[in-house]
Amino acid sequence: MGIRITGTGSYIPSIIEKNEDFYNHEFLNADGSTINSSNEVIVEKFEAITGIQERRYLKDNLLNSDLAFFASKKAIADANIDKETIDYIIVAHNYGDVKHNNEQSDTVPSIASRVKHLLKIENPKCVGYDLLFGCPGWIEGVIQAKAFIASGIAKRCLVIGTETLSRVIDKHDRDSMIYSDGAGAVIVEETNDDSGIIAHETATYALDEAHFIFFGETNHPEVTDKRRYIKMFGRKIYEFAITNVPKALKSCLDKSGISIKDVKKILIHQANEKMDEAIVKRFYKLHDMQMPEGIMPMTITTLGNSSVATVPTLYDMILKGELDTQEINKGDIIIFASVGAGMNINAIVYKH
Repeated sequence: MGIRITGTGSYIPSIIEKNEDFYNHEFLNADGSTINSSNEVIVEKFEAITGIQERRYLKDNLLNSDLAFFASKKAIADANIDKETIDYIIVAHNYGDVKHNNEQSDTVPSIASRVKHLLKIENPKCVGYDLLFGCPGWIEGVIQAKAFIASGIAKRCLVIGTETLSRVIDKHDRDSMIYSDGAGAVIVEETNDDSGIIAHETATYALDEAHFIFFGETNHPEVTDKRRYIKMFGRKIYEFAITNVPKALKSCLDKSGISIKDVKKILIHQANEKMDEAIVKRFYKLHDMQMPEGIMPMTITTLGNSSVATVPTLYDMILKGELDTQEINKGDIIIFASVGAGMNINAIVYKH
């Protein structure tokens, strides 16, 4: 018996925001002071560190729950299942439905209930709930789905990662260039072979790290509204991630009993190209190995950081043949991994 992903789907918004589109922004330091660099230099340094050249934003008339619905329809079709047989809808997000030019996030009813409504699922025993777990939310949703299925509580779950970070960014903050929108969804269910989830690892560091990512005021001192925006301490997050994520990956792989030499792909949260590369290099260094070429597929260059959506959209795009030179074949061992607000870390060793 295995518990595996049997269908995938994703939704990538159509609006492309390129780095040069930020040349006319008024970027300020966190204290409101002027940055002593031109926007061209700021953007150039940003791209060199993050690898991001462009990102995707949703259209003004759409909501986070819409993106989740679009991705879910594709995953259900890909799995070739009856939507009425879904036992749980687990939606990972962080900011709910934020309407265009609206200061307030809307989380009642839950995004999961909204997705169930949009899918027109009639079965009342199909239970929907939201999961707030920072960027690792989708992976944690898959871990929870596995637990439900293994315990006999459920047979089939829909797990979604969806976010519209363009609705919660401060245009006066350089970090606003990181964030993007998107959604990815999967069907998780029991199968008769040995494929699927082999091992998982989850950790929360909240003693000193809880507020590395937070909601804060705009950097512009003359803006008087009370709206809050996504903020972060980038250097602290970088140091935390490269120190703790490699160890979590090793612990998860050790639990699985799989040799690192058998790992074909590591699908890591698309947070920052340099940071992700440092994490995976350190993971291999823990095994006295060099990071293999092509082991870490990336979409951040063109899609930016869409939080919970980065890993499921990356997975779906590879399976659908939409990433050049990247493929996942039957029986391949892959690792899903993420780090984000909480600070949370998780990983799954998975046999495709």
